[in-house]
Amino acid sequence: MAVEDSQYGYIPHESVGIIFVVLFGISTMLHIGQATYYRMWWLLPTACLCGIGELVGWSGRLWSSFSPSFSNPFMMQITSTIISPTPLIAVNFILLSRIVTRLGPCYARLTPRWYTIIFVSCDIFALVIQGAGGGIASSADTLSGANGANIMLAGIVFQFVAIIAYSSLAADFLRRYIRDLPVRANSNDRGVLDPKLTTLIAALAFSTLVLFIRSIYRIIELATGWNGRIIHTEVYFNVLDGGMVILAIFTINFFHPGRLLRSAYGTKIASAQSSVMAQVGV
Repeated sequence: MAVEDSQYGYIPHESVGIIFVVLFGISTMLHIGQATYYRMWWLLPTACLCGIGELVGWSGRLWSSFSPSFSNPFMMQITSTIISPTPLIAVNFILLSRIVTRLGPCYARLTPRWYTIIFVSCDIFALVIQGAGGGIASSADTLSGANGANIMLAGIVFQFVAIIAYSSLAADFLRRYIRDLPVRANSNDRGVLDPKLTTLIAALAFSTLVLFIRSIYRIIELATGWNGRIIHTEVYFNVLDGGMVILAIFTINFFHPGRLLRSAYGTKIASAQSSVMAQVGV
């Protein structure tokens, strides 16, 4: 099969497709097991759903390594790999609200509940836009396909703005906590930043960073068009999309909130109990 016949502008490497299918399969199975073990069911429609979507997308790329001229696997992979990281980003949004709850809502601009409501709503909205664009692109002629790509681009840009706002609020919260500068005065809800919670925050920052890099890549890719140099360069996609999502999803596996938040919660409860006991002279 000649490269000119491929919708990618290249023929995807079979070995790369196999590696990513295996890696996403391992991470997804781990997430299902960890969500069940720690009874963190909200990870099923977020991290697990991301893993399943990436499996579909990379299966399409693996299929394309055998049949690069077929349109179905091409649209299958481009739609799935664009949409699938969106539920994983929701994990970061939800974890910020949990961290704010543990360390002290008095240092946050918003309440933990509103962090979840606002940013998860943004994530769902971005998912709907990207899904609509993907549906148009995968079922229409060339012009409608271009329109679908533009709609997906709008969804990714919206999501990118949400990540920036989220990162800014998270950084502001941590700065205020470290310097003990509460937004609301006369609050007594300062939690303990123990080593496990510190590790979770570092993991969350790393996950956000790599997803941020991935979003920049997809924005540039779609903005330059489906016939542009970026989308026709395989190594860019493998590293800046697949590689970044792999790092993000495995980060949550290795530094799982079920293990790290449980310790933080116990530390905060113990601290509160010690404070009460000291006040009553026990």
